[in-house]
Amino acid sequence: MKKMLLLGAAFAALTLGLPAHAELKFKPGEDSKFHWANYDDLKKVDLKGETLTIFGPWRGEDETLVRSVLDYFQEATGAEVKYSSSENYEQQIVIDTQAGSPPNIAVLPQPGLIQDLASKGVLTPLGDDVAAWIKENYAAGDSWAKLGTYTGKDGKQGFYAFPYKIDVKGLVWYSPDNFEEAGYKVPKTQEELADLEKKIIADGGKPWCIGLGSGGATGWPATDWVEDIMLRTQPPEVYDKWTKNEIPFTDPAVVNALDIFGKIATDDKMVDGGAKAVAATDFRDSPKGLFTVPPKCYMHHQASFIPSFFPENVKLGQDADFFPYPPYASKPELGTPLEVAGTLVMITKDSKASREFIKFLQMPLAHELWMAQKSFVTPFKAANKDAYGSDALKKQGEILVGATTVRFDGSDLMPGKVGAGSFWTGMIDLVGGKSAQDVAADIQKSWDAIK
Repeated sequence: MKKMLLLGAAFAALTLGLPAHAELKFKPGEDSKFHWANYDDLKKVDLKGETLTIFGPWRGEDETLVRSVLDYFQEATGAEVKYSSSENYEQQIVIDTQAGSPPNIAVLPQPGLIQDLASKGVLTPLGDDVAAWIKENYAAGDSWAKLGTYTGKDGKQGFYAFPYKIDVKGLVWYSPDNFEEAGYKVPKTQEELADLEKKIIADGGKPWCIGLGSGGATGWPATDWVEDIMLRTQPPEVYDKWTKNEIPFTDPAVVNALDIFGKIATDDKMVDGGAKAVAATDFRDSPKGLFTVPPKCYMHHQASFIPSFFPENVKLGQDADFFPYPPYASKPELGTPLEVAGTLVMITKDSKASREFIKFLQMPLAHELWMAQKSFVTPFKAANKDAYGSDALKKQGEILVGATTVRFDGSDLMPGKVGAGSFWTGMIDLVGGKSAQDVAADIQKSWDAIK
């Protein structure tokens, strides 16, 4: 998630209450795709005279969208809802909790920071019943329950963080017209993907466009590749151990994943512009080769946000589409894993309104109101998939619900000096020709140096 935040504009911190009687985006009861019975139940909750403060990462357009959802909670319950954000929200939430002036609700995309807050005793456990609800109602529920579980100040594990608003990663973007014209089919397995790569090369094309450039964050797109490969070559327990340094980067499982990506990115036949272009090309420019005539490449690996950087005339669903980075047919025991990023909701100041807000998130309506607009997908199985505001969002939601295992972006789970440091720079070394074993050793050395 930290990578996606690099794309956002900077906004000053602000705290604004929602209008006392907001203009609701969708009139209750009028559109059958929403669970309006949830709104009726919400109106039975009396929070008049209570204030609910929420601090989160959403700014700009996302702030407008989340406020449109919060309007319903305020209108139904009578609570005064105040949402705020900050450009440096990660530091701000630490400052506020240390000063004893936290918001009621904090929303964060960094599990590592959440663990720090939990270990300091500034988070209120949401309860085993909420964890059980997640297991039952979210697709791949065990994965989400584990993601929300952290070690508290007392050394005991508890469920502290409710996953809400997920970003799907591990997607492969392509032009349906180019595939149809060349006679290519969307691969459903890694074996079929390898055959497709060979066919594209034999036909004189390049399978991939890859760009790792991102200013001070150059290298991060390659970490997503490696994480996707890890999830498709190893059990999720191995992935978990890797992100916690319980197995080192030099473990054969990790070196293998690095090597698989390295062989793709350094093969001039596989990548538009050849190996030298990979590190030099900005990730925002790298997908443009999909849409040239003739195409400079046929596939691009990137998360759900990348259409923001497609040429203006490209229509999603028509000129561009996507499929999930596929699993190995030879490893059926691994199912269909998926890498995600996203946000988690915590109680940092307990109150009746705080508890009722968590209950609100357990209603399909709290998801559907944002689903029906943009930039929101959910693993909540009871949310009406027909509420999605676009075919692309609906397809991402189906991929999310269809995953058998979900794991958070691995580099976001690692210490910043590794996940947003040596892992990034190591990927540049890898595409520059350094061996996977040597790159792994360098990254591990940086992790071992952390005291």
